[in-house]
Amino acid sequence: GWLFWRVMACGRRSGGSKRQVILFILCVCVCQSGAETLRYSLPEEMERDSFVANIAKDLGVPLSQLAARKARVVSEGNEQLFRLDQSTGVLTAKQSLDREEICPQSDTCTLVFKIFFENPLQLIRGEVEVRDVNDNSPVFPEKEMVLKIIETASPGSRFPLESAQDKDVGINGLQNYSLGPNPHFSLAIGTAKDGLKYLELVLQRQLDREEQGELNLLLTATDGGSPPRTGTAQVRIVVLDANDNIPVFDREVYEVRLAENSPLEQLVVRVAAADPDEGTNGEVRYAFTQTSERSRQLFQLNRTTGEIRVVGNLDFEEAKSHKMVVKATDGAGLSAHCKVQVEVLDVNDNAPEIALTSLTASIPEDAPPRTVVALFSVRDRDSGDNGRTECSIDGDLPFSLTPTFDNYYELRTNAALDRERTAEYNITITATDWGTKRLSSQERIFVQISDVNDNPPEFTQEVYTMSVTENNSPMLRIGSMKATDADTGKNARVNYALVRQEGKEQPEVSVNAESGDVYILRSLDYEKVRAFEVTVRAADGGSPPLSAQAVLRVMVRDENDNAPVLLHPAPDSSAAGELVPRWAPSGYLVAKVVAVDADAGQNAWLSYELAKATEPALFRVGLHSGEVRTARAVTERDAARQRLLVLVRDRGQPPRSATATLAVALVDGFSEAHLRVSEEAPAAEPEEPLTLYLIASLVCVSALFLATAVAAVVVKVRRARRSEAETLPTFPATATASSAGSLPRSYVYDVCFAAGTVNSEFRFLRPLFPCFPAGLPPGPGEQRSSVCS
Repeated sequence: GWLFWRVMACGRRSGGSKRQVILFILCVCVCQSGAETLRYSLPEEMERDSFVANIAKDLGVPLSQLAARKARVVSEGNEQLFRLDQSTGVLTAKQSLDREEICPQSDTCTLVFKIFFENPLQLIRGEVEVRDVNDNSPVFPEKEMVLKIIETASPGSRFPLESAQDKDVGINGLQNYSLGPNPHFSLAIGTAKDGLKYLELVLQRQLDREEQGELNLLLTATDGGSPPRTGTAQVRIVVLDANDNIPVFDREVYEVRLAENSPLEQLVVRVAAADPDEGTNGEVRYAFTQTSERSRQLFQLNRTTGEIRVVGNLDFEEAKSHKMVVKATDGAGLSAHCKVQVEVLDVNDNAPEIALTSLTASIPEDAPPRTVVALFSVRDRDSGDNGRTECSIDGDLPFSLTPTFDNYYELRTNAALDRERTAEYNITITATDWGTKRLSSQERIFVQISDVNDNPPEFTQEVYTMSVTENNSPMLRIGSMKATDADTGKNARVNYALVRQEGKEQPEVSVNAESGDVYILRSLDYEKVRAFEVTVRAADGGSPPLSAQAVLRVMVRDENDNAPVLLHPAPDSSAAGELVPRWAPSGYLVAKVVAVDADAGQNAWLSYELAKATEPALFRVGLHSGEVRTARAVTERDAARQRLLVLVRDRGQPPRSATATLAVALVDGFSEAHLRVSEEAPAAEPEEPLTLYLIASLVCVSALFLATAVAAVVVKVRRARRSEAETLPTFPATATASSAGSLPRSYVYDVCFAAGTVNSEFRFLRPLFPCFPAGLPPGPGEQRSSVCS
């Protein structure tokens, strides 16, 4: 990794793009071949925050890159011993390092750390060797060692002494022993096969208890430090009377193999020494000598039987073997020694340990496959297969594990993610060793999936149909439109708006941008607008926003806000005059009241009734047809002038109505009617020109009458032939008050003759409507004719 930055820096200084490409390819090749390890050393017992190395300088990484790439140092194990300053690139020790505490069982003490870079991900291995400092003096297990030597011991006899212990190593460790000046003993130093030095006292001149019963010697241990450190112990020699037999062990070395999970009080070995002497000289007692304090804590020696049992918890990871020396002493003080070597066998008693180095707590749902989510390491303190591990992910999740180096693993995505399907993953990583009885440990990682705007809003309906009654109040709420978005946050915040269409009028509705409520902007008139449609767009708050559309259809309900309008007789004319012959039978058609209603449905269903009449029993009105007919035959007793008031009512709630006034004259013939009208008219002075005009008019009308009569006969014959094949004509669906003064084109005029009369009566300027069978009401928009032949 540091080589990559150096190469890129060289490429930038060179200024050549081709040269940069060549250097980059060279860097990639070097990186693929293997990663280099940074190695440093520092003496122990340095002060806190002592300088270790300049990482930025050694890696060739600019200081700005350390902070940008979030460089940090990670030590192996649970305790972090080093600190990396991103601003200076200097690696320092977080605390004073004691080599004897950190590496008590090793001659060399190497601390492993890793420099971790993010964005892009990179790991660089580093080692710091903690150099020993001569800060410990040699120490003897006992300040005074007592040796009982029989006076008959021959020169050259050797007596083992307790060795001193020095926690320092190398040149600072124990190097030499010296014995104070004396005439009887010298010191012999030897080296065992395992490299440990042992110490023996050699008798140079035979002892004489009567001459000197006790000797005190000063034993000095010296290390190789500068300046050297020393430790001393007193060796007290007690000269015994003659005892010609010493204890003898059956073996010089006892070798035992013991599992680390051995229970307490388990027998390790039984040492035995025999002494052929009798009495107290033959009574043997056992004791540890030249045995470390840790071994004394783990094993217990029975002084009488020589049994060694387990009294502590053995740990293969702490010490793989233990060496002890057992001294057998008889009652006279003579002693012999044997060695006990215990080899600790590893047992799979340590589960793998998972250490999380880096974790991305949240990743976007559109993250590509192979995206690194987390980096962690796995360590097992056992050995062999018991220390080999493998990792797996529980469950069927879109993640996979990729081993890197030094038992490091990367957690990566291996499929596309969808937050709307799964917003959070609880990933359980299981690390299992390869022991016979496999042990495992788990680490749970929570990964949040952040939302991406990949879902457009969806309306609950494609078409929303709402209704409103006409003459509504402005800004009336008539309903609500709803769209949902499967995303979250602002990506799911939906806003509503009308889709404006060019060339169309301003819509009659508005939609609340946040709630989707629909409001009518102004009062509507069913007679002008019965229904309309608009398009509503729902857009989310993402970037870029996604949208959907739905159709809003508004139906206007009719309200009974229009009264019936009279077409005949016209409401603004004087009372219509109708002529009825005296011979008219019951059911004779007198006139037809024609009215229309601009409303719809039952609001436009009209009914007719006779509200008032001069002779109520003489006339009746068709409830649905509006036809005014005689209820009985006309008699001579009936008044010549009849006045009728017809009420037209719709079926709305509340109903609306209009009235029509008809004046009916009962006549015996046309001439009689003419004379009666003339008699009632005010007398006018005769004017000869007027008389001439009236005569001319009468001639013209007579000619017009004859032509019209012929045409009517022809038309009626043709209609009779086509009546079965043709549909009945319909009346206009609606008519407004303004149409009362100008009749529609469907109103035509014809002349009808009354059959069975002697007098030649005729009527003209009467509207002609289609006839319907008695009792059958007209259809919507259709009116009955007032005259049918």
